Amino acid sequence: MLTSEQSIVEYRAGRAIPDRLTQNTHRHYLEYAGKMLAIYREGIGRQRRELHRQVEAIFADEPDCPIRRIEAFCKLLDDAGIFQADTSGKAAKLRLDVFSKAARLHPLVQAPDRLFEHEEGAAKSQLAEELGAPWEMIEQGLYADVIAYQRLEEFTGYPDAAAFLSRYNVAQLQACLYRAESLTVTATRDLKTIVRYAKLAKLLHEIVRGTGVPPMTVKGIHGQDARATHGQDAHATYRITFTGPASVLRETRRYGVNFARFLPALLTCKGWKMEAILRTPWKTAAKLTLSEADRFTSHLPPPEEFDSSLEQSLADKFGPVRDGWQLIREGDILHEHQKTFVPDFTFRHGDGTEVFLEIVGFWTPEYLALKRETLRQFRRHRILLAVPESSLREGASITGHVLVYKTTLKLPPLLAALEAARAKRRHELVDG
Repeated sequence: MLTSEQSIVEYRAGRAIPDRLTQNTHRHYLEYAGKMLAIYREGIGRQRRELHRQVEAIFADEPDCPIRRIEAFCKLLDDAGIFQADTSGKAAKLRLDVFSKAARLHPLVQAPDRLFEHEEGAAKSQLAEELGAPWEMIEQGLYADVIAYQRLEEFTGYPDAAAFLSRYNVAQLQACLYRAESLTVTATRDLKTIVRYAKLAKLLHEIVRGTGVPPMTVKGIHGQDARATHGQDAHATYRITFTGPASVLRETRRYGVNFARFLPALLTCKGWKMEAILRTPWKTAAKLTLSEADRFTSHLPPPEEFDSSLEQSLADKFGPVRDGWQLIREGDILHEHQKTFVPDFTFRHGDGTEVFLEIVGFWTPEYLALKRETLRQFRRHRILLAVPESSLREGASITGHVLVYKTTLKLPPLLAALEAARAKRRHELVDG
């Protein structure tokens, strides 16, 4: 993805317009894109700075290409490649060895004389012999920890020039959203898919059914829990409101990356439109609107691109069935009048007891308060809320439906909470 520094957006009459290459205006960019891809495909072994210079040279005579656009192209090309890395710190150690040994030979000159007697080539040969490696190999590893000097080892690239330019357009949209204070998605289709990706990205969100839609029927069957009908109403409209990275939020940068990663997943869905409120560089607000009618093409990111390690860890530890409880990853859609709630997990026992689990990752005090209000509205359902320990204020009281975790959810307290909910249900059936 692009960084904020590579974002190009125009603010006009209260609207945000991210940079977009169109077929009508930028048809000639297909040739540029083909040349850029060729540079990287043929650039195995070359330094990152050399590749960037070659890309810049392509646009030397192009009047309609700001430097930020070129930098964005280079970033996307870099992202599609694998570069030499120095995770063990060998480059720093090598520099220390080389510079320490070379100090006695300083200064080096091209043509030695009686005043400066150490010739550069001879000095390098001497150092190579002392270090036991060819100078070419030493020189390649000397700055391997500096990004500009890293060498390209592999380039997966993009399917073709058109796909690369399409990825650029989406990337500019993503970078624009780093400034979002809030984002609202109105969905008439694919609600569960949209919510699934929002949860995988750990985005703070609230779901409300559109006004004018009749409330869901609540049916009660003797011996069964009365609850709202599950599933998405084919005629319903849902409004999903997301907290943006530019709002008051901890870990803003990581949340912003997750927020941007959600966008390509949204682009694959049907029946949606979105509106984002962005904070401009002048501290004013601007509106970004988008829908499937704008015809942006997604590169279809797999779920692994999202940080879902907490949920995956719980699913792996719990297994499909444990102590009579079945774990269901695909959460139900619960309705209470206009309010909608889609939990992360459903736990279903063989005796018919059903418990829902909602995991909070990123948080603000306001978001936690909203979650508590949601639990109050859906109190007819058995809902457990897992919250990070860092979100608790000193002296906060922990109720039975709240599980506290540090980095991962532990099974013993979860199973205890499930059994407590099961016991409560048995008492309710007996009393009823």
